[in-house]
Amino acid sequence: MIKISDLSVYYDEVEVLKNISLEISQGENICILGPNGCGKTTLLRAIAGLIPSSGNIVIDGKNIRKMKRKEIATKLTLMSQNSSVYFPYQVYDAVMLGRFNKMKRTMLGSVPNKKDHECVEEWLNKTGLSDIKFKRLDELSGGQLQRVFLAQAIVQEPDIILLDEPTNHLDIKYQLELINHLKVWSKENNRMVIGVFHDINLALQLSENLIFLKEGQLAGKGKADQLMNTHFLQKIYGIDIHKYMIESLEKWTSFE
Repeated sequence: MIKISDLSVYYDEVEVLKNISLEISQGENICILGPNGCGKTTLLRAIAGLIPSSGNIVIDGKNIRKMKRKEIATKLTLMSQNSSVYFPYQVYDAVMLGRFNKMKRTMLGSVPNKKDHECVEEWLNKTGLSDIKFKRLDELSGGQLQRVFLAQAIVQEPDIILLDEPTNHLDIKYQLELINHLKVWSKENNRMVIGVFHDINLALQLSENLIFLKEGQLAGKGKADQLMNTHFLQKIYGIDIHKYMIESLEKWTSFE
């Protein structure tokens, strides 16, 4: 479980998140939605313990401020929208980096064992990377890189995966495949995925459990059928989202 109480975050004395309080249960996938600049990414980074904050973030009964970085890394991993490549690793080696905390330590350093290799091979296959596992990262497209970072995150075997716009560089096919991988992974292991999305339709592919932020404040939390009404969405986004979706659907039905 993640329990957040009175969480606030400041950037240069500007309050970006304002007294956020919420609970997310084990095994519950949840999507964070809201307009640009509302604090979605900031909330993820605060949960990951990457930025200073006030209030409390408790993971499985332990305050994140009392956890060492390595302990946090065993609990959660953050997959961001940044696809920058700093070292030209091969795909296989980049994914294997996700196993670092699981590896056996020897006098020669950290050495992967059979389980490490099997785990990496499994997720290279599931993310469609097996055929390019010996390519260098600087030779890949943005979509391929994003799949590498997904595989790297999952092989860490965390309890929680935090996603910051994970489908930015993916075409529709791989967007849906990525979401499906995460749904299967979380269901099979009773783990948690918390994702930031701009695309409401894509968010609903991951989960019906939604959090809406607006201007740094918690504007709503609940099931999609409780929140997704015309009045609420108009208040969040400033436009009639329901009308837009219906008009879009009408255009698609005309193509049949």
